[in-house]
Amino acid sequence: MKQLQQAPAGSTETNTLSRGLSARHIRFMALGSAIGTGLFYGSSAAIQAAGPAVLLAYMIGGAAVFVVMRAMGEMAVRHPVSGSFAQYASKYLGPFAGFLTGWTFTFEMAIVAIADVTAFGIYMGFWFPEVPRWIWVAAVVLFIAAVNLMKVRVFGETEFWLAVVKVAAILAMIGGGAALIVFGFQAPGSDHATGLDTLLAAGTLFPHGFTGLLLSFAVVMFAFGGIETIGITAGEAKDPARAVPAAINTVPWRILLFYVASLAVVMMLFDWRAIDGSSSPFVQIFEALGLPAAAHVLNAVVITAAVSAINADTFGAGRMLYAMAGQGHAPRSFARVSANGVPYLSVLVMALVLVLGVILNAVLPQSLFLLIASVATFATVWVWIMILASYLAMRRRRPATGERDAYELPGGSLSAWVALGFMGLVVALLALSADTRVALYTGGCWLALLGLGYLWLGRRRASRVPRA
Repeated sequence: MKQLQQAPAGSTETNTLSRGLSARHIRFMALGSAIGTGLFYGSSAAIQAAGPAVLLAYMIGGAAVFVVMRAMGEMAVRHPVSGSFAQYASKYLGPFAGFLTGWTFTFEMAIVAIADVTAFGIYMGFWFPEVPRWIWVAAVVLFIAAVNLMKVRVFGETEFWLAVVKVAAILAMIGGGAALIVFGFQAPGSDHATGLDTLLAAGTLFPHGFTGLLLSFAVVMFAFGGIETIGITAGEAKDPARAVPAAINTVPWRILLFYVASLAVVMMLFDWRAIDGSSSPFVQIFEALGLPAAAHVLNAVVITAAVSAINADTFGAGRMLYAMAGQGHAPRSFARVSANGVPYLSVLVMALVLVLGVILNAVLPQSLFLLIASVATFATVWVWIMILASYLAMRRRRPATGERDAYELPGGSLSAWVALGFMGLVVALLALSADTRVALYTGGCWLALLGLGYLWLGRRRASRVPRA
């Protein structure tokens, strides 16, 4: 990666990130990235759209995401740099592709973070319904900014322990829910026994038809958004060649356990048709089962998950801005690194973006989440498309020596093409619903603005070239 000049002697700034993330940090960041707002809150919209078929949607979407992650991992092992896939896009598809990818990922993280702080405010409303949501949002923004301005090891430790809480809670919830099903516990007033009878209370796995399954992908893919941040950790990992692949290889069982198994359990305990999105479906279900203590414990867990997600979003966007500054795709000031080894200006910019989330929660408290989730889905899928396109370009340019890399995508180019086709389908599906169609308009405008910005940047560079 292109490096800027070092700061003057005696300065507290450098331009080098600190490799303070251990394999333990990265592995649990990978675990934590699979358990966030998309599962604990966004899953309610996906369940309403598809019913029990949402389990199939998570398996299909998860398989496509795993292909993306393995493709990114193969490139990350070859080139362990901060900025990861944006730099791969520049290398294999050209500078404009890198510019688009880097800024769209930053946009994705900003939008996802606003969705996460929105969910945080909703969760806190379960305990304090009389307190305006924006107050809680403002408090978590200040906390996240403080954590991300410390050494990267502090960030890693914070994510590690938040992930431990989430993983332990999901495992306990699955175990406890399975026990309730086995012993025949029945919700008060329910006409269905727990188990498959409750899961199929509507009489079919596809109560809204195949269209309902397709519509659910808009929210399902949002749930996986940000998982590519694992690739960005390569720039600060102590041993990226081992840590990054180890984290990526856990993706399939994480999806099966945290999404498919957990949602199957809750829909076997409680009629999914009564899930209304007023709070986390996990909290709502255990409250309806007459287990208020469990509901309060789970609310604490989903709050932990939201804080973890916002923390990771801020980290990912900050490191991407740092990398783009090194390439000349962002203001050079974003490449400044504090004595703690943190690109502090990019962290402060993300904090300002989250302040926008405070304002939006004050103005649009009811309709904000689905709107933001739809826009975030477009940005997320676009980044994944660029990762797959970069991978395919890398495969074409690699000499046909017959040698195999130590870490390769199973199925190679064929798997990448299938996943690429699926991602294109998800973008097209956003047009089917009026609630998600705005994401296409917003995404199109965003890409057009980036195109104009790149042209303006090119003209500025040309104007600085001295004439003969």
